[in-house]
Amino acid sequence: MSIIYGPVPSWRLGRSLGIDLLNTQKKVCSFNCIYCQLGETNRFVLDPEEFVSLEQLATEMRSVREIEADYATFSGMGEPTLASNLGEAIELARSILDLPVAVLTNSSLMFRKDLRRQLAYADTVVAKLDVPNEGLFKLVNRPAAGLRFAQIAEGVRRFRDEYRGKLALQVMFIEANKNYASEIAALARQISPDEVQINTPLRPGRVRPLAPESIAKVRREFANFENVATVYEAEKCQVSPFDLAETLRRRPRL
Repeated sequence: MSIIYGPVPSWRLGRSLGIDLLNTQKKVCSFNCIYCQLGETNRFVLDPEEFVSLEQLATEMRSVREIEADYATFSGMGEPTLASNLGEAIELARSILDLPVAVLTNSSLMFRKDLRRQLAYADTVVAKLDVPNEGLFKLVNRPAAGLRFAQIAEGVRRFRDEYRGKLALQVMFIEANKNYASEIAALARQISPDEVQINTPLRPGRVRPLAPESIAKVRREFANFENVATVYEAEKCQVSPFDLAETLRRRPRL
């Protein structure tokens, strides 16, 4: 299996060259979100471990240096912050690929100081925050035992205070949380991200996406933010993945 895949057409990051530090056959995560395009979590993990060696990663990176992309993005078959060598991998990606580096995270481990320190190597961090309270957290994100919403929200706030790169806050809106947009917006104002990204699951999955008019209504709750992007408004670029099978394994629809 390849560690690197894509590029994929990201509505947030342009041509995104994916880096999968988990590189597992099935999903490894700290959440089991009801809308996840990868399906059910095969293995819950809360303590970071090494899945891919830096030597393996460097070898693959050198083989794709000529591929045109806008970002090198850590994502893949689960939560990238579960890789214990994430910080070193980010530095390696920047040095070999000569691209800005992004990490897409579900925010679950941002309460850990060591994890925030590793994330801080990235140029852009896209942090998920789908809900405003514990009840919805259990319903929508279905976390591993021991994770608490208040702890995670506080971790994102602390990261914002410490981080000097671009922090984007992504909210995945579905039927279950669409009526809580004002509460989520209030929480986002406390965090003060550089950008708010309003999403809905357009790739194949178990949950239907919200219609454009519903997302437009949600967006109005975030009117006071300077930078707001929505999945329906964004333009997608055209890409040609160098390994279509490996890309579709992680991104069921381009």
